[in-house]
Order: sequence, then structure tokens, then C-alpha cells
Amino acid sequence: MTAQYYFQPTTSGEAVDLLDKHGPGVLVLAGGTIAMPLINEGISMPEKVLSLRKAGLNTFQHKNGNLAIGSMTSLTQIGKQTEIPMLQEAAQAIGGWAIRNMGTVGGNLFAPPPAGDLAVALLALDAELILAGKGGKRRIAIEDFYTGFLTTDLREGEILEQILLPLPKGKTAYTKFGRRHANTPAVVTVAANILLDGGTVKDARLALNAVGPHPFRAKKAETALIGSTFNTAAIANASILAMGEAQPFTDAVASEWYRRKMVAVIVRRTLEKITGGG
Repeated sequence: MTAQYYFQPTTSGEAVDLLDKHGPGVLVLAGGTIAMPLINEGISMPEKVLSLRKAGLNTFQHKNGNLAIGSMTSLTQIGKQTEIPMLQEAAQAIGGWAIRNMGTVGGNLFAPPPAGDLAVALLALDAELILAGKGGKRRIAIEDFYTGFLTTDLREGEILEQILLPLPKGKTAYTKFGRRHANTPAVVTVAANILLDGGTVKDARLALNAVGPHPFRAKKAETALIGSTFNTAAIANASILAMGEAQPFTDAVASEWYRRKMVAVIVRRTLEKITGGG
């Protein structure tokens, strides 16, 4: 059965009202790059669909010292911005031009691994999310948003409205490693944000994707880096610790064994980019 009801709100408030009225059976559609193939193949058959395409959420602005990105901002738009180069690189590494034109920042956060390569960059950048529901809006760190495989802290009746990003103070690097050079699912994706005081690591963010149930931060590796001299030994140690924190899986792209081994390699290469050795 095809969808019987199609809603296209023009504001986020209207979207929330429609969700409240029609209940949890409504499929909320962002760019549609994840949902539409499932619908077309008959795997997903929603009766009610709510599109956020015209809800006024494709914004990109400065707000209280942060970069505020509307959840419906396209990956192409993010790939063209130059204020945060790592975010630009991550967006440009996702799919082909058609996917980037349709896909959105918000929708990418719900993509199951090995997809969701923008989320790993947002984790390393300490992004926060603005979620809107009938009870008002709430702000949550992106690292607290993911609760398990295909599960998040998004509550019934809420929509993702905005992503808030502080402009990075540290040095950043991003690596997506796949079987091909471009338009490929990831074997492992790594994003790093390292704040240095001279040669010492003052703060560190190291995020991984495609090697766990959702994008996550390798906190043991981060802790080991903080306070250390940012050299070959520290990088090697962080790479091994990150490999131990991964929870890889086997799929058509790569085996669990291969993914785990490549975590150490790609973390090392990513951190070496920051030292200039990559």
C-alpha cells in the first residue's frame, strides 16, 4: 500500500503539531535518500509521510558564537562552506552528487553504519543538536544522541531542528577509507580535533564510524592523548587504544577482522595529518 497521507509543513512548529496530531506512525522524511529506496522496494510501507523539505530548516548562520545549521541543509551546501574545512571534506566524501543534492545534514545523522559519515565529523567538532517537540525545544550533545544501533534519544513527536557547531580551536583532520577512492561505503571513517599547547595535547576529540553500532568517540584514545607530547609514540598508542574501542561488524564491504585492523591504521594516518606527517 502506498502512502495515503502526505504532509508538507512550512515551519518546524507546524511539523511538530502534525506529529502530535497523527501519532508515531508518521514517517518523517528529510532528503529521502534512505527512506525512498525502502519505500520503492516495498520494504517500508508508511501510511502517513511528513516531509520537512519546505519547513524552513535549510539555514546556515552564525548564532551566539556557534555555526547554526538547519537540519534540512543539503550535503551539497555543507560541501561548499569553507568555515569548517573538516565538515566540508566529510560532506564531499558522501555518495555522488545526486545523493549530496538530496541528502541533508539531519537525515545523515540517522543513517545506519557504514553510512553517516557527516556525524563522525560532527562528533569530533563537539556539535549539539536542537530537538523540537510539543513540550518545547531541548539541546543535547551529539555524543548523547546515539543510544544504540538505529536508536537515538529523539523522543516521540520531536524533530531535529538544528545543529550547533563551535568553530574549532584545534587542528582537525578527516579520513574516510573505503574500497574505492570515491562514492564508496566506508570500511572505517575517522575524524580528529586536536588542541595543542606547543607540542603538548591540551584537548582531543577522536571519532570513528563504520566500526560500531553508531558513530562514536574513542574516549580511551582521547584520554591517552591529552597531556602527552604529540609525537609518533603518542599517536601509535592512541591508534591501538582506538582499535580496542571499536565494535566492528562484517558486511558486504568488509569483514569484522579487516575493519578492526584498519582502525589502527586510519587513526594513525589521520593524526599524522595533523603533525604534517600524513
